[in-house]
Amino acid sequence: MGYKQRLGLLVSVDSLIVVFSIYFGYWLLVSTTNMFPTAIIVSSIALFIAHHVFAHLFKLYKRVWQYASIQELLAIFAAVSLSVAAVGVIQLIGYQTVFARTLLVTWMLHILLIGASRFSWRMYRDAKMKGNKDKKRTLIIGAGNGGSLVARQLMNSERSELYPVAFIDDDFTKQNLEIMSIPVIGRTKDIGEVVKSKNIEHVIIAIPSMTKSELNQIFTECSKTKVKTQIMPSVEDIMSGRVSVNQIRDVQVEDLLGREPVELDTKQIGQKLTGSTVLVTGAGGSIGSEICRQVCAFEPEKLILVGHGENSIYSIEMELKGTFPHIQLETEIADVQDAIRIKSVMKKYYPNVVYHAAAHKHVPLMEKNPHEAVKNNVIGTKNTAVAADEAGVASFVMVSTDKAVNPTSVMGATKRIAEMVVQHMDMVSETKFVAVRFGNVLGSRGSVIPLFKKQIEAGGPVTVTDPEMTRYFMTIPEASRLVLQAGSLAEGGEVFVLDMGEPVKIVDLAKNLIRLSGFSEDEIEIKYSGMRPGEKLFEELLGKDEVHDEQIYPMIYRGKTPSVNVDVVYELIHQFESYPKTNLRERTLDIAHFRLTTAKSLSLVK
Repeated sequence: MGYKQRLGLLVSVDSLIVVFSIYFGYWLLVSTTNMFPTAIIVSSIALFIAHHVFAHLFKLYKRVWQYASIQELLAIFAAVSLSVAAVGVIQLIGYQTVFARTLLVTWMLHILLIGASRFSWRMYRDAKMKGNKDKKRTLIIGAGNGGSLVARQLMNSERSELYPVAFIDDDFTKQNLEIMSIPVIGRTKDIGEVVKSKNIEHVIIAIPSMTKSELNQIFTECSKTKVKTQIMPSVEDIMSGRVSVNQIRDVQVEDLLGREPVELDTKQIGQKLTGSTVLVTGAGGSIGSEICRQVCAFEPEKLILVGHGENSIYSIEMELKGTFPHIQLETEIADVQDAIRIKSVMKKYYPNVVYHAAAHKHVPLMEKNPHEAVKNNVIGTKNTAVAADEAGVASFVMVSTDKAVNPTSVMGATKRIAEMVVQHMDMVSETKFVAVRFGNVLGSRGSVIPLFKKQIEAGGPVTVTDPEMTRYFMTIPEASRLVLQAGSLAEGGEVFVLDMGEPVKIVDLAKNLIRLSGFSEDEIEIKYSGMRPGEKLFEELLGKDEVHDEQIYPMIYRGKTPSVNVDVVYELIHQFESYPKTNLRERTLDIAHFRLTTAKSLSLVK
């Protein structure tokens, strides 16, 4: 129905209701009212005109009544009340009296009939949607504001495949009540029973303010039902504008970490980055590219993307140009192992802040290729740090790893030595040099999540090295936030660490991912392959001699700065660099010594 036809229908219906209301009210009270025929005619004309005037002012002819709610009811109440009041004023002026009982009955009939004529549209739509057998019966967990918004969205959307039939909520005061005619019929522990008794085909978790541990508990109950489970966005995502409240999504393994995300001190970071020139090495990698995204949010004057792989640098450059077209981007294809090239890049742009994310990080691969680990992680860091010093950079932040604590692998040893290089540079330079240690980063290249997903897609088995192996985990955005926050907190020489909560068993992560993929452990087998060379069973974030008990910032700790025997470190670096490039055997043997001396802390830390 077009707008003109719809308007004509509503005006005609309202006109009949107005005339009927006042004449029927008069008829009901004819034996007791002193209202005479002339007054009833004048009053009916006045009510007719007043109604259409106020109906126009309150937009009763422009509202979509299929979705009528309390706001539409209030608009009807206001328009009808003011219309009847206007008639009362005219009666008082024209007849020096107000026929109150007649107007009261007219007012009640008017509201009743106008409301019925409008809300019947919604009642028809609701009945039609309830009768739609194609929609999936949906259980909403959370009967608060979030759950109500989701329920309303689903009920108002003809395109949605879902229709809410029940709520679950742990608030005992809501039990056995109804919200929008949808019953609250249980608590979290009752999810399995409700899914079975109500023939639930879909579950939506709609508690945006819940903690990670609460979500983990709820999802554990949902996963027992084998019904598809989705989640409402978090308060953080909604408030930041990244998503809207009705953008329901699948539960991700990141949601189940059991730790609340680190928040940024945006004012402090903005003081460092806004209007500055920022350089990121390894800008095409998982961490480096996310650092670039988050740096851009602080409006730097210029961002320099440095990386060795042209495809990854091109990809992040195109993404940032589309998202932040007003920020000046520069790309440099350069290898941090090339000292001359890195120095030329630094002196070309003279950045204020450098984030050094370029590194080799895959533990088993670096065990097989130790010379490459040293070239990239140690010598590359030294080259970049020296170049930053010579270019007068204000802050230099190096991305490190928890594997640098009491290292047992080549990768961990090279990152610990890189930390020592950075700490020494802080002693001899006006640049503030700091390092930031992460745990494992979910979803980054080489992490277990992509591997597990591929194995699940192939039907299994999912391979886990050891049933007791645990790791600290964080998401890529969290890791990148820590880098930015560390740069703003830097006084020089520190090692910053995120309070990452309790470590997670790799096997539990695998089980969660299997359930999130819609399978059970009976369908996808988990096999244990044994620990690989260089791996630890448990990771540490700070050594015993590095721990400061107090947090420097919520969820961020600052490690102590142990004295570094620079002579030993640089002598080993010099020996490595002085070997002929073709003589990799001797160089590799030297790196083995390099790793052992670091792991056993032989003279590297006084």
